[in-house]
Amino acid sequence: MKIAFIGIVLLFLVAGFSVPKQFSQWRGPNRDGIYTESNLLKQWPANGPKMLWSFNGLGIGQGSVAVARGKVFVTGIPDTLKAEAFLFAFDTSGKLLWKKSYGKDWTGIFPGARSTPTVADDLIYIENGNGSIHCLKTSDGEQVWSADFFKDFQADSVQFGFSESLLIDGDKLYCTPGGKANNVVALNRFTGQKIWASPGFKEKASYCSPILINHNGNKMLVNLTSTSIIGLNAENGEMYWRIHQFQDNKIHANTPVYFDGKLLVSSASRKDSSGLVMLQLSPDGKKAEIAWRNKEFINLMGGFILKDGMIYGGAYLQPKWFCIDPATGQTRYISKELGGGPVIFADGLFYCYAEKDGEMALVNGTPEQFSIVSKFKVPLGTAQHWAHPVIADGKLFIRHNEALMVYDISQ
Repeated sequence: MKIAFIGIVLLFLVAGFSVPKQFSQWRGPNRDGIYTESNLLKQWPANGPKMLWSFNGLGIGQGSVAVARGKVFVTGIPDTLKAEAFLFAFDTSGKLLWKKSYGKDWTGIFPGARSTPTVADDLIYIENGNGSIHCLKTSDGEQVWSADFFKDFQADSVQFGFSESLLIDGDKLYCTPGGKANNVVALNRFTGQKIWASPGFKEKASYCSPILINHNGNKMLVNLTSTSIIGLNAENGEMYWRIHQFQDNKIHANTPVYFDGKLLVSSASRKDSSGLVMLQLSPDGKKAEIAWRNKEFINLMGGFILKDGMIYGGAYLQPKWFCIDPATGQTRYISKELGGGPVIFADGLFYCYAEKDGEMALVNGTPEQFSIVSKFKVPLGTAQHWAHPVIADGKLFIRHNEALMVYDISQ
């Protein structure tokens, strides 16, 4: 574990980013769904790996857990009539240490707490579905500061509630209120004071969590708003480029992935300007061009993995898992052995979570085939299986709405 953590730190330093000593964020160290854990089980028992502990009182929510500082953090709305949301903190054995209210959260269409908390040293950051940011202490949940998208940044409302998982770099916090003037904003993460605001493309926020990239020495912020993929200067918010990206309900919930001067973005629509798209950045990053689109890959919010020269991911609400060649955008094969849904990767294997029926599968995916090694049915929780699994300290964390389940997957 110490070696893996040092590797993460070095990776951020080489990339030009400042990573806190204690850190946890959406979809792993690089927001690409790849976890650096090792010595994990290569096969599970028939009923799944050993469940170490569970908690069945979170209330509604689709946010994943954050694991840092010897604690497990997750949000939920226990009582939808009151709409009051809480940040829950557990120790690593499952003892509830405390829960702290951070105000009313989203109870509109598809209700539930949405944002995955971001932990940076002794502070934790949450974006509220109703459009606010809360910075709390990891020790007891005491609020340090908050900001309101509507009052402070004149944001426009979104149909399904703000769902961004906040991005931290050094002393900066990046967020996307979606206002005309304050479309994308950088705040001082310790005080909440605005460092810069960018008008972006002056359209509503979507449901995407941004990434920070170092492209040939140029630090850039990449995110999606309601009809756009946008690239900005991370130091001052200048918008370099915009690529049109369509989704019928303006849902862009998949975080982009950057590699070798390219960006991969996925949305769920067969329109000409949607699907899976590969962008090629100019050497200075100030321009982007479409290299290819694959409109067959309809992935709304399950994420995808770029691994060993191939793209892997599941279809929205369909039993389809794709292997796609990033050089051409062509589909190499489609496997129909498992329902589509969120996917992460660790120690040579894929962890695939079927969003419709709640099967959790350990998968060996290669350019030739998609082979299920083991699978089990998630036993607790109700409604949609939308929260992305998390791997930390040899454990698999699965959140299914009001239930959190923690499995031992270490060898």
